[in-house]
Amino acid sequence: MVPIQKKSLKNLWLTIACLLVLNGIGSQFFHRFDLTHDKRYTLSETSLNIIKNAKEPLYIDVFLEGNFPAEFKRLQTETKQILEEYKAYNPNIIYQFVNPLENPEEADAVMKSFLQRGMTPVNVTVDDKGKQSKEVVFPWAIATYKNKSTKLPLLKNRLGASTEQKVVSSVQHLEYALTDAFYKITTEKKKKIAVIKGNGELEDILKADFLTTIRDSYYIAPFTLDSVAKNPVKTLKQLESYDLALITKPKETFSDQEKQVLDQFIINGGKTLWLVETVNVDMENLNQTGNTLAFPMDLGLNDMFFKYGFRINPDIIKDMYATPIALASGNRGNETQYQNYFWFYAPYISPNGKHPIVNNLDGLKLDFSNSIDTLKNGIKKTILLQTSPYSKKVGAPVEVDLKMVNEKPQPEDFPEGGNIPVSVLLEGKFSSVFENRVLPFKDNGFKTKGKATKMIVVSDGDIIKNQLDKEGQPLELGFDKWTNQMYSNKEFLMNCVNYLLDDNGLINIRSKEVDLPLLDKEKVYENYTYTQFLTIGLPLVLLLIFGVAVTYLRKRQFGR
Repeated sequence: MVPIQKKSLKNLWLTIACLLVLNGIGSQFFHRFDLTHDKRYTLSETSLNIIKNAKEPLYIDVFLEGNFPAEFKRLQTETKQILEEYKAYNPNIIYQFVNPLENPEEADAVMKSFLQRGMTPVNVTVDDKGKQSKEVVFPWAIATYKNKSTKLPLLKNRLGASTEQKVVSSVQHLEYALTDAFYKITTEKKKKIAVIKGNGELEDILKADFLTTIRDSYYIAPFTLDSVAKNPVKTLKQLESYDLALITKPKETFSDQEKQVLDQFIINGGKTLWLVETVNVDMENLNQTGNTLAFPMDLGLNDMFFKYGFRINPDIIKDMYATPIALASGNRGNETQYQNYFWFYAPYISPNGKHPIVNNLDGLKLDFSNSIDTLKNGIKKTILLQTSPYSKKVGAPVEVDLKMVNEKPQPEDFPEGGNIPVSVLLEGKFSSVFENRVLPFKDNGFKTKGKATKMIVVSDGDIIKNQLDKEGQPLELGFDKWTNQMYSNKEFLMNCVNYLLDDNGLINIRSKEVDLPLLDKEKVYENYTYTQFLTIGLPLVLLLIFGVAVTYLRKRQFGR
């Protein structure tokens, strides 16, 4: 009996010694093991580099707590898991899950405060064995660092998608959403964006939501080209202090001097985001009379665009896959009643590319967009957005009539096959449009070919246009107050800006693919008892068998 006790004691001390040695070695090395096949919880190098900037506590309040459907439990679990990964690499990251509606007496006030910040709740109807229940969920979080804070959506609002599909898409988007929020509040602004003015561009109030959003990450300032007429060289030098030029729906012709300033800004490495259309549609007249004329506009940019490798055609696109508009259908008492109709000049663009700008992106809404042709000139071109296979070009001038909502288009009405480009990314070393031409103004630093740069063109200036509420305040870009639909216009434009200016690889996180297997509810309901036993009963039975086996073996070994 004594030798056995000595042997056991020796094994105990040996085990303790091994554990101490392993603990000592482990304290010198840090590594996280991700055993998921899609590496769901492995943070990218970009994320790791960004969270290093948090030298002080960074607080995240997640509002996914309380009674909500099982689908959102999955989103809650995945959010906790990835936040735990962030915390493992930087203990300054502190998070908590909060139920914003925990106190019923304060529920209305909390709901109001959330809405004021643009954090809209989600009303979810859940089917459980034929029983329906409604729950209010706040799929939002707020990240705070020092005196800065930012809101971040945890649920992607995909038009027409089921709750399960939205959750899968949201889980794929989690790392990007969190890292982007951390970047905004922990990193000092460096890049500068010039919002070009002077040629009848879109009013500030109609692009206010987007400008407010990018202001969190970049310096922005209006830049008027009117000064070109007095001192073009000085204007060019001032513009070259910016990193990106944003051109939003100009309606007046650019002079040759203004074009030379923009051209040399591009040649010297400046990035540009062109939101330009070549057909004018008087929407006010259309709303008042029910019809209007769409006619071509000459902005004087055709030669520049042709030299850079693309062309925006003077036409408008008619698409069978359209977004709805609300038209008055009558009165009920003193209130006007509205009904939704598909408006075929407002295509619903569903991105299907793998480029980081559009990967995992939901649908967008365009209005009277034009077709884009790409030309061969050695510049790399990537189609970012294109219409559906059931779309076609309608040449301008053309009459636009609201009676079009009564049309019933068929696939055979679109013989050309559609898939018309409406947004293109161009990358490379551009050649100046004034190469081998007399310069509009003398510039000793003029270059015909310069640094590698990027530009993105979208043939619809209204893609950046936000609607206004009853008080004239801007609504969130992408939200249609008439149909209560939410589109991904803002996310697409933010991705464009991030890609053009991104020097830390943040945009590449969007390419992450996550595979979340979902239960087939119909099969579950058909075999409910069996499914319950398989998911709950079987693990308990196996645990019981394991416990009995261990107890039996211990008694047999030590009961002698």
